[in-house]
Amino acid sequence: MSNLMIVETILRDRGRFFAEIREGRSISGKIHAMLLSCFVFLAAYGFVMGASHSIPQALSAMLKLPILFLLTLAICAPSLHFFNILFGSKQTILQTIALILTAISTSSVLLFSLAPITLFFLLTNSSYQFYKLLNVVFFLIAGLLGAVFLRQGMHVVTELEGDEGIQTRRMIFYLWVLVYGFVGSQMAWTISPFMGNPNDSFMLMKPLGGNVYADIFKALQELLES
Repeated sequence: MSNLMIVETILRDRGRFFAEIREGRSISGKIHAMLLSCFVFLAAYGFVMGASHSIPQALSAMLKLPILFLLTLAICAPSLHFFNILFGSKQTILQTIALILTAISTSSVLLFSLAPITLFFLLTNSSYQFYKLLNVVFFLIAGLLGAVFLRQGMHVVTELEGDEGIQTRRMIFYLWVLVYGFVGSQMAWTISPFMGNPNDSFMLMKPLGGNVYADIFKALQELLES
């Protein structure tokens, strides 16, 4: 299976893909392929994001966007795995990582598919705040659809484990998705900028301070006032 084609396999035949994860078939190979595909698709979208400012910013975002997703995975995967085990799940850590990577892979290929639209608005719209909010919306859409795929995967992988602790694990899953979103957004703020204000010079990392939600609200306010 081609590393980059694994995402199409997830989208077209996710039932079989999740069943293979449940059975422990080629888990390491799947993880390797999904990591590579995530890096390629996210790097491509990151380059488009950063191109709104300069080539150095585009190259910076091309590297930082995959790092953002994979660091968030590294921070959040242990909590989902061990809380599930605590309440009756029999998954291995590699199965948990593979399931989360299916969600990230889905989100990354959806972002990649939206890159032409992002590029279109980059070329036809001069508003930095609009461009920033457009990317926020696209990330939100991709993230929600990725969470849907993760929920489907968790259901398939755990459907043979019986009913012990299943309601608790479902609640843990939804809480974990919220935590993952908060961690991801804070991580994004910490290693930003990805696009860079066109009125500022290139910077690899901005000074610490503020938060992503206040920045989004400010961008929306400035867009409505313009």
